[in-house]
Amino acid sequence: MKFQAMLKILFTLLKKRKTSAAELAIACGVSERSVHRYLEELIVSGVPVDIIRGRGGGIFLPDTYKLPESFFTQEEYTAAVNALGALYEQMHDETVKSALDKLVSRQKADRRSLALSGNIVVDCGTWGDAYDFSDKLKVLEDAAADAECLDLLYIDRAGKESRRTIEPHLLVYKQNIWYVYAWCRKRSDFRLFKVGRIRSARKTGEFFERREIDRTALPLHFGFENAELTEVKFSVDKKALPDMEEWLGIDNIRIAGENVTAEATLPGGEVLLSKILSFGDGIKVLSPASLAEQVKERARRLAAAYADG
Repeated sequence: MKFQAMLKILFTLLKKRKTSAAELAIACGVSERSVHRYLEELIVSGVPVDIIRGRGGGIFLPDTYKLPESFFTQEEYTAAVNALGALYEQMHDETVKSALDKLVSRQKADRRSLALSGNIVVDCGTWGDAYDFSDKLKVLEDAAADAECLDLLYIDRAGKESRRTIEPHLLVYKQNIWYVYAWCRKRSDFRLFKVGRIRSARKTGEFFERREIDRTALPLHFGFENAELTEVKFSVDKKALPDMEEWLGIDNIRIAGENVTAEATLPGGEVLLSKILSFGDGIKVLSPASLAEQVKERARRLAAAYADG
């Protein structure tokens, strides 16, 4: 009974995306208290159920959530289809029918999630995920195209979670990071939200009127507005050359026989220091001397931390 109720709750949320404990209790023939207990178990198992209390609230699944590819083995998948088919024959419940249709039509073969725009193809998936990032990006892209508001759960760099309603206008891709450029109703201004920091996104069903934006004036130096620019020169080991070319571009690389150097004007600070350290011994800062000293000091601290182990 418990397993059947939890499955019905899950498939109801997948179909409706928004419901209430009272509706789920009636549909499953259990108490609202049991519904909340089952919801907690679904959350623990990794289903991102979002419960909003108060006016306009309810029980939601974000539009970015889909059953993961590994949710069923092939044998479990076949058994689930057969079980749902038998259940529908007995109950003729439209929620069960909807879930059955989705499972039957689901493509179990592996696929790559690609965003296509004209002559550009971008693989939006990240290493190791179950297409979660690509699904999230698709929801943002659709909302921007349809001018539909989104309810976000967003985590900032300090780890603080906030809920906000946004009007997505553009997707921005820079330095291998995706952002959504949107009017934030909480701040009454345009903001850039890093897609990787969006915990969940749900279409609200409310549509907005697009605001005028000047694409040439987008704040694409975000994060570095107040950073001091530094002229940096590197010595580059050939093993690090491909990664260095992708970072700074081949126009900033100089090859003279066995000697490889790179020069660029970059925003300083922790971001630059972390990037340099990510190359290990593949690159060396030749100038400025102050930056080279910062790298050496950080390397000494790292070595000391591992020596203690």
